[in-house]
Amino acid sequence: MKIELNGKLAVVTGSTAGIGLAIARGLAAAGARVVITGRTEARVQAAIENIRAGQPDAQLDGVAADLGTPEGAAALTAGVEHADILVNNLGTANLKPFQELTDGDWLHLFDFNVMSGVRLARHYLPRMVSKGWGRVVFISSESALNIPKDMIDYGMTKTAQLAVSRGLAELVAGSGVTVNAVVPGPTASESLNGWLEPVAKQEGRTLEQVQKSFIESQRPTSLLGRFTSPDEVANMVVYLASPQAVATTGAALRVDGGVVRSIA
Repeated sequence: MKIELNGKLAVVTGSTAGIGLAIARGLAAAGARVVITGRTEARVQAAIENIRAGQPDAQLDGVAADLGTPEGAAALTAGVEHADILVNNLGTANLKPFQELTDGDWLHLFDFNVMSGVRLARHYLPRMVSKGWGRVVFISSESALNIPKDMIDYGMTKTAQLAVSRGLAELVAGSGVTVNAVVPGPTASESLNGWLEPVAKQEGRTLEQVQKSFIESQRPTSLLGRFTSPDEVANMVVYLASPQAVATTGAALRVDGGVVRSIA
């Protein structure tokens, strides 16, 4: 299968590192023009340089904005009015025990992880429908299905993304636009590695050893037995963004290494 996205414009949120950067790189390699987004101009430009180092001819633009806010979303859509592909990858987590999470913590996380994608879909989806072609992908998590007791608020937002994704797919049925969600498992992204590196340093172990211990203790149902890589998640997203994926919509596709014990 050769995926070609020549002539398509893709917006990838949270694409300066980790899974988002890998998705942007994969879409660019398939020929799409990709809009890199991040909260600072420095991060955006560093991501563009990172991609161009391996793909000198990549078609890339950048927008620096806080997409976890209505103002940031408005800034993006004002600068990029139309998109053929929207990947809602932006997300974060609170590393606080449940009893310490305030109302503000819950609302901020919902705004950042869920409403960021809702706002952009509200803008871009009608324009895709009017053209008769489009792809929207939400990056959820296996935590949407296996709610972690130490990140209940995070799991809630990831479940909400699945609900929004399915509902939007129903809304645009038959239009030529597809909406799907991707469900990664533990992934060696900048954010997760950033949480584990201090543990490795404190315990005098390598990052790889700490990752292995995490899988064994926190995700023992993993069939892969290791963290997935950002590129492995990106491969699924690039497929979903392609013309070949026209019959896949309203789905939550797992790239979780088999962590979720389900046959569906």
